[in-house]
Amino acid sequence: MTQCAGSILPVYARAVVTDFTWFQWALLSAVFAALTAIFAKLGLQGVDSDLATLIRTVVIVLVLGALVCARGKWMNPLQLQSGTLCWLLLSGLATGASWLCYFRALKLGPASKVAPIDKLSVVLVALFAVLFLGERPGMRDWFGIALVAAGVCVLGF
Repeated sequence: MTQCAGSILPVYARAVVTDFTWFQWALLSAVFAALTAIFAKLGLQGVDSDLATLIRTVVIVLVLGALVCARGKWMNPLQLQSGTLCWLLLSGLATGASWLCYFRALKLGPASKVAPIDKLSVVLVALFAVLFLGERPGMRDWFGIALVAAGVCVLGF
């Protein structure tokens, strides 16, 4: 691994951030996803949704590149196992398709309707996790998934 010079976060901030649990990270993800919808809706005025998605993606690449370098985590992606690289490439393609569709939907519809429908991904992840990953959610989990689906229907339609 090659280490880049400098650090974005002070030592104490890095300690706090690395102590987060998966649940705390997931909550932060939800907060930033919500802000994404609001900021994107505001930013889509007078611009093509595909161009807006490209601009957003460039910002993400630059920020993540700086973060990976600052944390000394850079390595040659071609050194990854071929299966790992393949899955990450497919994930990237799916993410890009999702963003293009999401930004197009935000351009055409109200954020308060688009975002809940986008959250059907929660239900689909559960179904795909059962089909492809062999996960077995319990009854309480399925009840929660059904509530999410019902909430999406109430909010989105």
